[in-house]
Amino acid sequence: MRIVSLLPAATDIVAMLGLTGQLVGRTHECDWPPAALADIPAVTATSLPETLTSREISAAIAGDAHRGSSLYQLDVAMLEGLKPDLILTQDLCDVCAVSYERVNDAVGLIDLDTRVMSLEARTVDGILDTVDAVAALTGTEGRAAEIRADAERRLAALPGPVPGAPTVLFVEWLDPLMPGGHWVPEQIAYAGGRSLLLGPGAHSTPHLWSVVADLAPEVVVFGPCGFTPERTVDELSVATAQPGWADLPAVRAGQVWVVDGPAYFNRPGPRVVDGAEILAAILAGRPDSRARRVPLDVG
Repeated sequence: MRIVSLLPAATDIVAMLGLTGQLVGRTHECDWPPAALADIPAVTATSLPETLTSREISAAIAGDAHRGSSLYQLDVAMLEGLKPDLILTQDLCDVCAVSYERVNDAVGLIDLDTRVMSLEARTVDGILDTVDAVAALTGTEGRAAEIRADAERRLAALPGPVPGAPTVLFVEWLDPLMPGGHWVPEQIAYAGGRSLLLGPGAHSTPHLWSVVADLAPEVVVFGPCGFTPERTVDELSVATAQPGWADLPAVRAGQVWVVDGPAYFNRPGPRVVDGAEILAAILAGRPDSRARRVPLDVG
């Protein structure tokens, strides 16, 4: 089977199902596993420069020149030449990847005999169901069962909801402030924390930074969508310069962290289980190398 993944999370799933040998096309944002993707062509591109700040990216998305998936260019000629049997895409977020509707239009235009599958998980269980769905189309049900069993075992080993759980603000976008939604509140709950602003499955929306002072989070975790930890650190002044920042319980206790959002939190793939484990380690006071404590004097 020839597979094209138009969503980084789908590429994660393909890799975990042992199907990278059948992957013939991917997005420009697919970055895991890096060695397996080196020779697989990217069929998408973006018009946004990599140097933009989160505020500039937000402005570009809201501007007339960019509406939703028009941020991304799909190389239809390359797609036709790859002759995929299966295309994996999404219809959950208009600014995260090429949309299901647009891919369907492209497939119809070039008259490919291709199955287009949209992945739209909003919860942890939904993510595991997505793995099962891809496996059913690719004959890898046995491997999917192993992935689900491993995920469920690891999640069950985490603290889960506990009385007096610390309040956690997960920042999925810096400017404007957007808290982690969809499966992120579940990751926080599995880790033994209590998510602020959003509950499981909820779609993230912009909030004023002034609400953070009223929330008084005990833990703040930064994992912006599409940002490396280094890029996140470079923009932390967006938060640390806000009135009342230094008085937040999380700041006073040294409980402000930076994590790799794309790897473990932003994408609806099986590595969200790793994300829950990272949060659990932070809350238990034994963080590993995948979490970076923000010094009190940053910003």
